[in-house]
Amino acid sequence: EVQLVESGGGLVQPGGSLTLSCAVSGFTLSNYVMNWVRQAPGKGLEWVSRITSGGIISYADSAKGRFTISRDNAKNTLFLQMNRLKPEDTAVYYCVKGTTRGQGTQVIVSS
Repeated sequence: EVQLVESGGGLVQPGGSLTLSCAVSGFTLSNYVMNWVRQAPGKGLEWVSRITSGGIISYADSAKGRFTISRDNAKNTLFLQMNRLKPEDTAVYYCVKGTTRGQGTQVIVSS
């Protein structure tokens, strides 16, 4: 059974940093394309970043230069390092494999 469990969210001040984790089970992380998406209050899902099985990385314009996606294949864990956070980054963040996503982790950027 595929499982994705996000963690690492929280309340952070503008300009701060957070690192989100997504622990996966039921498949080998390095063999699949993995995405981070987010959903801000009252809005639809927004794609944030992707890493392919070959390690090709891409970011939404809103994340470029501030967010870094990575994975630890030995630990079967996906990460999203987020720096210089802005209030508009406030959202529930999900890791996604295909059509499966976890329960999400809440990020609130506020002073």
